[in-house]
Amino acid sequence: MVLRFSLEENMRLDKYLKVSRLIKRRTVANEACDSGRVLINDKPAKASANVKEGDIITISFGNKEVKVEVLDVQETVKKEEAGELFRYV
Repeated sequence: MVLRFSLEENMRLDKYLKVSRLIKRRTVANEACDSGRVLINDKPAKASANVKEGDIITISFGNKEVKVEVLDVQETVKKEEAGELFRYV
């Protein structure tokens, strides 16, 4: 008998923003979420919201908006490979 598990990775939004280096510090990511400047799939998201592959994250930086698609979710990643976790939309 073979058991198969679906290991869908989930991660807190604030941690994902830090690991992917979209925002450099987790506290800054937390503040951005709390002030409503971060959306997941066009809905305001709290820092504790789960991020998974395929989600679209929109971050407002002043008058600039960054929109990315989550390609992968990993606990840790090297600085050079951080860009492989998402794709600009």
